[in-house]
Amino acid sequence: MDKIRDFMQSWPGKIVLLLTLVPMAFMGISNFHGGAGIAPNEVVKVGNASVSLDVYRSEINAYRSRLLESVDANLIDEKALSDEILQGMIDRALLENQSQFLGMTVSDEMMTRLLSADSSFHDANGKFSNDLFAQYLQSRGMTKSHLFDEFRVQLSLRQLTSSLLGTAIYPDLQIGRLLDLQLQSREVWLYRLAWQNFADKVHVSDGDIETYYQANKDKLIKPATVDLAYLELSDKDVKVEAPNDEEIQAQYQAYLQNSGVANSFGLAQILLTGDDAESRAKEVKAKLDAGGDFKALAKEYSDDPTGQSGGDIGSYNPAMFGESAKAVESAVDGLGVGQSSNVVKTQFGYHIFNITRLAEVPSQDSMRDELIKQAYEHKRKSAFEEMVAKINSMATDGMGIADIAQAMGLTAKNIKAYPQTGNQTELSASSVITAAFDEFAIADQSVSAGITLTDKTVWVQSTNHEAQRPMTKEEANADIKAILVKQQAIALALNEAQNIAKQGEADPKVLATKEASIGQVGLSSSALSTAEKASLFLHQGEGLSVWTVETDEGASVLVGSPITSSSQPQLGQAERMATAKIIRDNVGQDQLGDYLQYLRDTQKIQLNEQALKQ
Repeated sequence: MDKIRDFMQSWPGKIVLLLTLVPMAFMGISNFHGGAGIAPNEVVKVGNASVSLDVYRSEINAYRSRLLESVDANLIDEKALSDEILQGMIDRALLENQSQFLGMTVSDEMMTRLLSADSSFHDANGKFSNDLFAQYLQSRGMTKSHLFDEFRVQLSLRQLTSSLLGTAIYPDLQIGRLLDLQLQSREVWLYRLAWQNFADKVHVSDGDIETYYQANKDKLIKPATVDLAYLELSDKDVKVEAPNDEEIQAQYQAYLQNSGVANSFGLAQILLTGDDAESRAKEVKAKLDAGGDFKALAKEYSDDPTGQSGGDIGSYNPAMFGESAKAVESAVDGLGVGQSSNVVKTQFGYHIFNITRLAEVPSQDSMRDELIKQAYEHKRKSAFEEMVAKINSMATDGMGIADIAQAMGLTAKNIKAYPQTGNQTELSASSVITAAFDEFAIADQSVSAGITLTDKTVWVQSTNHEAQRPMTKEEANADIKAILVKQQAIALALNEAQNIAKQGEADPKVLATKEASIGQVGLSSSALSTAEKASLFLHQGEGLSVWTVETDEGASVLVGSPITSSSQPQLGQAERMATAKIIRDNVGQDQLGDYLQYLRDTQKIQLNEQALKQ
């Protein structure tokens, strides 16, 4: 499949799409049903098109892996992830089934020509190689027939989707107007009226609540809940004894090793190479022992270019000497500044080393406070990991939260009616919700394995599971009242905003105060809400304009100066063309979405509910 995907991005793949494009966006489509019932190893089936359970699982794992590259695992909503993949599988089956009905297919002859043009299967002479093609099939456990079947499905889907996307219509004139809106701006003065300031003036009667409930009771759903018992453990909760001298010494040695400070010293060398290198090196060493100057001898005798500068090679780096690094370190061990080593043989020749400087290694006593802190943290982390392992073992053995808490000296906590959706509790992480509503854990009332959150590890045990169901009027009463209060308070805020605007229309300058000014703004301004930006250029006059906007947070009164346009376009011609393509692509995506919804409404979709539960 990777090979097919790569091919579809190559020029032969693009050519076949151009040759087979069929404008389908506005074409009437008849229902097309076929195929038998769904098989145990299929997760979705539409007509003769299906998606296997293995493909579904593979897509979920691949999507999760991509998310984990940039998102903490605890933030991943597993149900939302699997639902998104499932919807994609359904859309694929719908399009595949429809492409079959429309006769969108590619012959074996065409696919043979396309594969023959793929350089991946060419030999050194640029000719198609049957051996390379056979090796490719063998490496993937595929036959030519299987490959062609997969290839044909991919091409058919590309034909149909490209046809829809390629027929998106959005006139150049409208695109130009849309792009030119970016050049417009105006000075704005803004007054916002929050709905909360009008809430105390709202009266919601029982009749209002009853009317709303009857009109919306199918949307008022009580989420599934469980009574949740849980334990939480942080490494900061673990108490450990003060570290002893041996543990502090271990931290000091770890510091020396990890920081590399013990091996940080300056080094100079005299390197002798050739057949007589060893004897020459011994002669130079004798001169050094007789009081000779290392730098002068390096300039006279060293075969290395560094000899001309007295043999200085800078700070010691083990990578410089590769496999011989240990021999070098052993030779200079214990030497002081200005002292020279014995002759050392390495893969490069025969060396005599001289210590040019030694690093200042901090003493253990000077670092004692820091070392004690590090030793504390090391002991605390080790004790924490040991406690996590013990609790996991107890959970596996079937112990409940209360018994584990007593055995470990922890406090068991509880949340009544812990909700599966709309969860605003202290344990609202998706990983905790998934564990709490695992059907097997609920059935067994078992304790989960440790769930690692940002600052702690938790274990959960669910009881008293209640399935999702429509809310009774009594249960929905508070929610409905809050909704109606906000709706009516927004209406009161808008009415007040309209009164302010009406008073300001006679003399808008009264509203154009320094305190209300937000400066010169355009459609990209972050100072305005979506509703406020949408109204920004709909109201204009010769002087200042005044208007009101209803928002999600209440209402706003805006005063705007005459609209001005920049004389210099912010986009060049090439950028305008690229932006126009993006607009058309978005329109095409909308049409594809509409087309898929039409197919969902008219085609029979079979789902393997048992397989999905697994």
